[in-house]
Amino acid sequence: MILGFIGTGKISYSVITGICNSKIKFKKILISSRNRILAKKLERKFKKVKIVKNNQDIINDSNWVFLAVTPSVGNKIIKTLNFRNNQKIISFISTIKLAELKKMIKVKSDIVRAIPLPPISLKKGPVPICPPNKKIKNFFDKIGSTIEIQNEKLSINFWSTSGMMASYYEMLKVMSNWLVKRGIKRLDAQKYITTLFLALSEDAVVNSKKELKHLVKESQTPKGLNEQGLKEMSKKGVYKSVINTLNSIHKRLNK
Repeated sequence: MILGFIGTGKISYSVITGICNSKIKFKKILISSRNRILAKKLERKFKKVKIVKNNQDIINDSNWVFLAVTPSVGNKIIKTLNFRNNQKIISFISTIKLAELKKMIKVKSDIVRAIPLPPISLKKGPVPICPPNKKIKNFFDKIGSTIEIQNEKLSINFWSTSGMMASYYEMLKVMSNWLVKRGIKRLDAQKYITTLFLALSEDAVVNSKKELKHLVKESQTPKGLNEQGLKEMSKKGVYKSVINTLNSIHKRLNK
């Protein structure tokens, strides 16, 4: 099997790294040179990765094609490319819906939208796909945890929450900087904050079969530090702001 990637940004880099470090069987991976720095880095790092200058050549030689360009670039180039009926086409593009993709691609092939995130390079994290597809599910299960979604309208909710990744990292940065300003070495501060939230996330995953409100309750003691933190952030509207932001992203994706 030959895999082709149109677009070589952060997400492609992460997915390709996960693939090359997994048990997925493939002959080679063809990548575009749009992001030359990341493309060169991948080609040097993995023997089976090859840079191809022309997008059409990638499609001609690939069994599976991954569309990983920005929406504006996607709208410009996808309709100019010639795909084959027997190809599997996986789109990472956030705001181009299935109906639009089918019109652009023009051939009858399996077209699936997927939402991988950077931790897939570590073979970790969820990968929502829509519509369900057995082969693509099995593929992503080898580098993450696939979630099959029947309805594209429902899948937009997952795209919305994926838009909070930078906000999460910003919170880690703010807390790390707070420690640094109080005399803690930056590496120690970042190690503490990142491993603390890793541990909390792993605990949440282990307990994910019960409602998260139980973890919120169990992590507090009466008049304790966590109770104070939660009350103050709730009073200042931090969590309402999260909901408002999700609604705003969701509205954008529904246009």
